[in-house]
Amino acid sequence: MSRAVLLRLVGVGDVSKRILLGRKLRSSQLGETLLPKRIALPVFASDALSSVAYAPDEVFIMLSLAGAAQYVWSWKIAIAVALVMAAVIASYRQTVHAYPSGGGDYEVATVNLGVNAGTTVASALLVDYVLTVAVSISSGAQYAASAIPVLSGHEAVFGSVLVVVLMAMNLRGIRESGTFFAVPTYLFMVAILGMCLFGLVRLALGTLPDVESAGLSITPEPGLDGPLTTFALLFLLARAFSSGCAALTGVEAISNGVPAFTRPKSKNAATTLLLLGVIAITMMVSVIVLARQMGIRYVDPHDLDRLTRNGEPLPEGYDQHTVIAQIADAVFNNFPPGFYLVVSVTGVILVLAANTAFNGFPVLGSILAQDGYAPRALGSRGDRLAYSNGIVFLAVMAIILILAFDAQVTRLIQLYIVGVFVSFNLSQLGMIRHWTRHLASERDPAKRAHMIRSRVINAIGLTFTAVVLVIVLVTKFLEGAWITILAMLFFYALMKGIKGHYDKVAEELAADDEDKVMPTRVHAIVLVSKLHKPTLRALAFAKATRPNVLEGVYVATDSDATNRLLEEWDERRMDVPLKVLHSPYRELIRPIVEYATEIRKANPRGVVAVYIPEYVVGRWWEQLLHNQTALRLKGRLLFTPGVMVTSVPYQLRSSEIARERELREDTRVRPGDLRRGNVDERSERSDRQVPR
Repeated sequence: MSRAVLLRLVGVGDVSKRILLGRKLRSSQLGETLLPKRIALPVFASDALSSVAYAPDEVFIMLSLAGAAQYVWSWKIAIAVALVMAAVIASYRQTVHAYPSGGGDYEVATVNLGVNAGTTVASALLVDYVLTVAVSISSGAQYAASAIPVLSGHEAVFGSVLVVVLMAMNLRGIRESGTFFAVPTYLFMVAILGMCLFGLVRLALGTLPDVESAGLSITPEPGLDGPLTTFALLFLLARAFSSGCAALTGVEAISNGVPAFTRPKSKNAATTLLLLGVIAITMMVSVIVLARQMGIRYVDPHDLDRLTRNGEPLPEGYDQHTVIAQIADAVFNNFPPGFYLVVSVTGVILVLAANTAFNGFPVLGSILAQDGYAPRALGSRGDRLAYSNGIVFLAVMAIILILAFDAQVTRLIQLYIVGVFVSFNLSQLGMIRHWTRHLASERDPAKRAHMIRSRVINAIGLTFTAVVLVIVLVTKFLEGAWITILAMLFFYALMKGIKGHYDKVAEELAADDEDKVMPTRVHAIVLVSKLHKPTLRALAFAKATRPNVLEGVYVATDSDATNRLLEEWDERRMDVPLKVLHSPYRELIRPIVEYATEIRKANPRGVVAVYIPEYVVGRWWEQLLHNQTALRLKGRLLFTPGVMVTSVPYQLRSSEIARERELREDTRVRPGDLRRGNVDERSERSDRQVPR
């Protein structure tokens, strides 16, 4: 058969899959998917970097509850968040060197604190990854709706479509998706850092203009409109600080993605972490300082009635632009392209930030699957060597959240950062125990000094993250953090249940001496519907196994058809007896199951072997027309002790289509085959196997 004919025989599904995902990759090509630092930075850092687009907004929203006068604390809160981020970055640099296998917080907690702590961390990270996608995509959808009026009111649907697009891109492989995301991520860095640098230069020169909201006034919330007590002020600052700590989400992703780096993996991951920390801290602090200097007035989008101009309410339909948009508009007041670049790449990066979770979640899911805490399907790689099942599962969970919360960031943000700070704390505590354990046996002074220094870094990180976790729980619990805690408890119980199931199955499947005992008797039955080629083949195969007893079994539902079969059986002088099971209610499956059960009861130490002739077809719709009774029968017999089920295939002519399709896939020349010397071998195999 010619190659052109074979191409026409390729199924539509296979073609579509190849177009969407690309050609399959061999397991030996895994090294080709590893990431250099220049690609790893946008892949793993987009979440933490994108928080610059909403973390400053949340800080000003919290402080605005007591009026614009409290904005004086904004730069101090920015410094506090920066210190926490620096401590966390330094701590995770120790983690990627000590645990480079990609387990991250989960591995650290499991090894040093026990399986319960590891499962807690895993549940926290799973929730955080899902929320990362939901928050980032919802924020991007809201941003797009403000620029494209037709999307207004359809943000949840638009966000769901964006999730599906990201899922498809990640199914193509981490390197391909990373290369695509690198350009907008680097553009975002250049745009925000360039805006901040230009703004700070104008500040130094005294030419920095005010933002559009500088002339507005903020009415404080009831109860906060007078002089604040010390406790009220501390609580307000704590709320603003906890909201600003959203900037730390995504930092842990690099520790979970170390296996995706090129060698030396740990060193490259640690360098990428350092770059992430420097860039994120610089951008966040600069944005908050500039916003304060330019007179920003920013409140919760649902409380716009608290904004006034000269004592008068703002007009109906007032559009409050984001903090970054206001800064860019003012800084580039004489250069509109600069403004459009900043707001455009900010909107894009908010969507791409979800890609961090699409890289971290599948890796964590595969590790959990290897340890028995998640379905084993999460541990298998797809055609493009990505953990496809984990990517699809994350996308589905994120879409459910987006639709449930109608893509409202202000509602979703309250669920955020609780999970990630739980994992931060347990990870840092685990690293302290790790260094303490190694110090007990290490005698080299240089290595001991390094371990002591690392333990101090992790201790500082634990102190900072523990304080943040307490503040987050106190300030956000009633505002939605309790939902996150319930979700973590659900995943914890689910993983424990999955682990218990796998352990019970392993224990039940463990081989012992009783498994070597041979059955005393094999009673074979061949199911007969007609006396045709599939039946004759099944009878011949059953004979070849030499059972103690062999008989054909026919279920009689029509007397005329039964008589014709018996006559043909006698005419052909079949040397196998035919057992007729009468079915007055025209059932086909129940009589066979009951008959096999009776044989088993008569000889408990024997085996009943049931041979089922089946058609092999090549088209999907033909499968719907054949073998349906056989499938239902096998499903019932599989639950019957002592009954073995064997399918005896008979290939119809259409089955050649499927065989040739698989042959074409096997003989296709793929990229790299010529270099590896596989072309000649493939051509020879094709010549031998493809009929002419």
